[in-house]
Amino acid sequence: MTDVRYPFTAIVGMADLRLGLLLNAVSPAVGGVLVRGEKGTAKSTMVRALAGLLPSIATVDGCRFACDPAAPDPQCPDGPHSAATSGERPAQLVELPVGVAEDRIVGSLDLERALAEGVKAYEPGLLAKAHRGVLYIDEVNLLQDHVVDLLLDAAAMGRSYVEREGVSVRHAARFLLVGTMNPEEGELRPQLLDRFGLTVEIAATRDPAERAEVVRRRLAYDADPAGFAARFADQERELAERITAARELLPEVELTDVALRQITAVCAAFEVDGLRADIVMARTAVALAAWAGRTQVLEEDVRKAAQLALPHRRRRNPFDAPGLDEEQLDRTLEEHAQPDEPEPEGDGPTPDGDGPGGDGPDGDGPDGGPDGDGPDGGPDGGGPDGGGAPEPSDGGVPAPERSTADGDVPPQQPVPAQHPAPARESAPVAAGDPYRTRLFTVRGTGHGAQGRRSPAETTGGHTVRARRPRGPLSRLHLTATLQAAAPHQVARGRDGRALVLHRDDFREQVRKGRESNLVLFVVDASGSMAARQRMTAVKGAVLSLLMDAYQRRDKIGMITFRGAGAELALPPTSSVEVGAARLESLPTGGRTPLAEGLLRAHEVLRVERLRDPDRRPLLVVVTDGRATGGGRDALARSHRAAALFAAQGTASVVLDCESGPVRLGLARTLAGRLGGSAVSLDELRAEGVASLVRDNRAANRSTTSMRKAA
Repeated sequence: MTDVRYPFTAIVGMADLRLGLLLNAVSPAVGGVLVRGEKGTAKSTMVRALAGLLPSIATVDGCRFACDPAAPDPQCPDGPHSAATSGERPAQLVELPVGVAEDRIVGSLDLERALAEGVKAYEPGLLAKAHRGVLYIDEVNLLQDHVVDLLLDAAAMGRSYVEREGVSVRHAARFLLVGTMNPEEGELRPQLLDRFGLTVEIAATRDPAERAEVVRRRLAYDADPAGFAARFADQERELAERITAARELLPEVELTDVALRQITAVCAAFEVDGLRADIVMARTAVALAAWAGRTQVLEEDVRKAAQLALPHRRRRNPFDAPGLDEEQLDRTLEEHAQPDEPEPEGDGPTPDGDGPGGDGPDGDGPDGGPDGDGPDGGPDGGGPDGGGAPEPSDGGVPAPERSTADGDVPPQQPVPAQHPAPARESAPVAAGDPYRTRLFTVRGTGHGAQGRRSPAETTGGHTVRARRPRGPLSRLHLTATLQAAAPHQVARGRDGRALVLHRDDFREQVRKGRESNLVLFVVDASGSMAARQRMTAVKGAVLSLLMDAYQRRDKIGMITFRGAGAELALPPTSSVEVGAARLESLPTGGRTPLAEGLLRAHEVLRVERLRDPDRRPLLVVVTDGRATGGGRDALARSHRAAALFAAQGTASVVLDCESGPVRLGLARTLAGRLGGSAVSLDELRAEGVASLVRDNRAANRSTTSMRKAA
C-alpha cells in the first residue's frame, strides 16, 4: 500500500462533484456534500484527494482536540490553553466505518473511574479527530439512523457532547462533512437528506475516450504513485492556492437584495420544507462568487447554487427520486431578476401609456410584464448553462421513469375476471394509491438493529431493568449499582462519605425500544389475481406495506410466483424504491404455484439468518390461497411448505385477496398452517381497524394476566 494520494486534479470529469467539494473547502458553513452514484465512479478517490488540498492548520501542542491557538476552545477537555505553544499539521481526513459504534464516534467516558475515583477519564472519538478537517462517511445510507442523527447534529452545532449519568464532556467539532452512497442499496430519510448542504448525482461517463483516459491514468498511478503525483504537482499547488484565496475573499462577497430575492423565490417555487434550503443556497452562492474571484453574487451563482442545494430536498414520499425542473428554475430566476419598483399612485393614465399596465413607448409596463421585453434572466441570458455551469447530467435532472425491465411482456388484452386460471399473461397494471396500514410486529423481544417495528433490547428506548455488564460499561444504572455496593460497605472498611465500589458492583441499563425487521413479501401473480381492478387494489396494498417498511427502517425482499415457479424479484435490501419499481412492472397470468413461492421464501430466509442472525423476519404472503400448480396435491404441498415456517416460529401475515360473494377461505386456512394471522384488504387500512386494535390489546392483557397467574 502507498501513502501517496491520487491527485485531485488528475480525476477525469465529474465537474459538479468537483465543484461541490471545493465550495465546501472554501466555506465549510455550506454544510457538506452528499454524493449519490453508482459503484465504481471514484467517489471515495475524489474525497480522499480533497484532503491534500486543504491548508495546514495551527494547533495547540499536546491538545488532542486540535484547538486553534489563536482562539482555543474554552470548554476543551485538555484545556485551558492560556499560554500554550503551537505548531502546524495538515488537515485530517477521518473515515467513518459503516459498523462504527456510538462511543467510537463521540468518545467514551470511563464511568468506573469517574464514580470510584472522581476522575473524568475521557477518550476522544472520531469527531474530535476530524475537528478542522474532513469527516468522510462512505455508504452513509447503511449507517444506523441514530448514528447519522448524531453526526449531523454535531456538524450543525459544531460541537460534540458526551453525557453519561451526570458526567459530561463537550468539545468543538467543526469539519467538512462528506457522505457517499449508492441509491440501489437504500435511501436516506428525507429529514437526513435535508441536513446535507449539497447533493451531487454522479454516473460513469459513457464516452469511450474519457473512459480510456480514466483507465490510462489509474494504471499509471498504480505503476508509479509518486511519479504520477509529481506530474500533477503544479496543478495541485495552484488549486490549493485558489482555495486559500477564495477563503480570504469570502467575507468581502456581497449578497445583493436581488440575489437574495431570487434565492427565496426559487425555494418557494419548488416548495421545499423549512428555511434551511434558503440559507444553504445563500451560503453556496456566496462561496461560488468567492471561488470565481468576485465580490458580488450574480444570477449564475444563484442558478448553480439551486442545482446543488435543492434536488435532494424535492422528495415528497419515499419513492421519489431527487431532481430539479430546470425550466421552472429559469422561469423563477427571470421573474425575480430585477428589483421591485414602486407602484404608481392613482388609477389614471400614466405619462407613458393609458394606465399602470398599459403599453408605453417602450412597449412594456412598469413591471417589465409579459408584453414587454422584460429581463433576460441575467447577464448570461438565463439559459440552463449560464455562467459556464456544466451540463446538469450529474444532478438536477428530472427523475427517470420507473424501470420495467423486470417482467416486461408484450401488451395483451386483459384476462376476464370470470376465468380463475388463465393461461395467458396480462400486462402490468398500475398500483392503487398508498395509504397508512396497520402495524404488524414480530412476537417476542429481539436484539436487532434499531428501528420502529418490533419490541427489542436496544441502545435507545426506556430502561426496563439492570444487569451485570456484558463488556465495557457504557450505560450505567446508577441506582442498581449503589444498591449492589451498599451491603458491603462495612466489610470493605468504608471510613468516609464516599462509597467503596468494586467492579462486581456495577450494573448496566437494559433498555427496551423497537427494532427493524426483514419483511419478505411473497406475492401471488398468477391468473387468479389477474382481474385489473383487483390487481390494482392488491398492488396498492403491497405499495402501502412497502412505505410502512420504509418508515420503520426495515429491510425488504420480494418473491413472486406464477406459471410454473417462483422468482426472487428483489433480494433483501434497504432500497424500498427498487421494490416499488419491481411491483409496478409485475405482470400476472398463468397457474398458481403457491408451494414453490413458499419454499423459495423459506430458502431466502435461511440464507438471511446466516448473514444477519439478529434481524428477525416477518413473512407477508399476498394471495387468495389458491394453489393450482404442481399436480393434484398442489394445495396439500403448499400447506406442508407453510408448516416449515410454523415449526421455526417465523412471524407471518397472510393478506387475503379473495373477493366476490362466494369465498372459499383458503387464505385463512393458509394463515393457520403458517401459524400467523390473515388480514383482508379492507382490514389492512389503519383507520379501519380501531376495533381490531382494541381486541388485540385486550387479548394481550389477558395473555399477560394468565402468565402472571401461572
